[in-house]
Amino acid sequence: MKHHVTLASPKFMRGLGRNVLAADCEMKGLFFLLLFVQLLAASIAVYKQWIPNTNFENASNWDKDRIPCANDVVLFKSNQEISVFVQSTHSLTDMYLPLNGEFIMAPGAGFAAFDGSWDPGCDTGSAVSFTAAEQCKWHDPALWHAATSLEDLEQGKYIFAVDEERVPCQYDDVIFQPETSFRVNIDSSERMIHLRSISIMGQKFTSDAALAEYMQRSSAKLQFHGNGTFQVTNARCPDKSGCECGNAGEHRQICAALLGDSGTRCPVLVCKDPFQPVGHCCEICGATISLEYTPGFDIRQYQNRILHAFLSLPKYAGVQLAISKVRKPQASRNSVSVIQIVLMDNKTGSQTGTKAEQLTEDIMRDVAEHGDSFGIVTGTVQVATGSNSSGQGGTVTDGTIAGTVIGLLLGLLLLGTMLFLHRKGMIRLPSAHLAGLWNRKEDQDLVAGPSDKGFDNPIFDTLTNRAESHGACSSEEALKEMASKDSGIYFVNPLYDETELIA
Repeated sequence: MKHHVTLASPKFMRGLGRNVLAADCEMKGLFFLLLFVQLLAASIAVYKQWIPNTNFENASNWDKDRIPCANDVVLFKSNQEISVFVQSTHSLTDMYLPLNGEFIMAPGAGFAAFDGSWDPGCDTGSAVSFTAAEQCKWHDPALWHAATSLEDLEQGKYIFAVDEERVPCQYDDVIFQPETSFRVNIDSSERMIHLRSISIMGQKFTSDAALAEYMQRSSAKLQFHGNGTFQVTNARCPDKSGCECGNAGEHRQICAALLGDSGTRCPVLVCKDPFQPVGHCCEICGATISLEYTPGFDIRQYQNRILHAFLSLPKYAGVQLAISKVRKPQASRNSVSVIQIVLMDNKTGSQTGTKAEQLTEDIMRDVAEHGDSFGIVTGTVQVATGSNSSGQGGTVTDGTIAGTVIGLLLGLLLLGTMLFLHRKGMIRLPSAHLAGLWNRKEDQDLVAGPSDKGFDNPIFDTLTNRAESHGACSSEEALKEMASKDSGIYFVNPLYDETELIA
């Protein structure tokens, strides 16, 4: 339990002596333990955790990139609407407070007037302004961490997904961490933001009625602003083939939040023919597999297949794979629902994507051999790599590859037999035509030479940014730090958890 100090008018704190504004309520540590157990025991889903915060002790929330000290004058803008969590006691010279805001005090936290005693590292006082406020947007993919369990969130094992699916999806559990304050813009072009559940300041909401009551509180109005409205269902995806994330209608807003309105912040790529996966904001170097499926397809079963048959192999260390149901535009019709698999690896330069290429080939061979048993009809591949300047594409249809290969072999066998009989004089063929055909084939082989069908791909992972380390809301910083943090193997449909697959 925390003590809220609401600021209803501008105030100027001066000469407080030894009076301390502090919390007088005791926090029960058992509460957070029970909360953790409750969340862990809840239905398995993907957890999306908000990264930035407006905590007083977060150095990146101040214009001097440090926490105010005793000789400082603390400045909040008078028109700044803000909720600030204070974790400890701070001695200050002066503090200007906003017109509308609140301090949320942890037990023992508070403010005291500086008594003139020496404070190490704070010999020269200055004006320190609180800067974190309006710039953090719900639909910015760089401001979320995603994991398949609460334990993975704590350990920094974040999953890999396209941009639309990095923002909370309709069957996700959203978490705003306990002992943090925040302010987030929930403007939405769709107006309604669908979630499975949302946890705020240690309280989990799984029904619209309870959440609506909370959203009427003064604290909620300082934490959330904008035209969006939450709807929580406490429901899982009802379709065993998977459910779409539900953020396609927000694609433009998601990309604008990530890249800026001009959309010109995409990273420079090493491949010459990059492509854009469904649900992503920028083109990438890498590979995608689009699977068409029958009503019997089970996405959890197929994820389990990929995990144990391929991703667990040492040779695929460094490969990241995301699998989810998306709606893909078609030339002959508006769109069709497919299972999209996006693959990236940690190779660089001309070797970018070589491991992802190999894994793609292995998956497609497996589709050709065993696709029927998983309910897979067709697999289409699109690749762009550092070692192959002309992106490749192809389609594998289960049940037709074997026939095609056998037909080619029979054709070659028949042609070879006819040539053999012709040379023995047992049959007569139009020799001029055959010779021309044979010579033309040899010429093509000489010109073509050995072909390198390799393809490559730079690492594609959850973007890292200042928000991850410090709590600020800068997507531009995120795009400068395109590096993978995952040492293990993580892949996900935004609706399912790896623990659910193995269970």
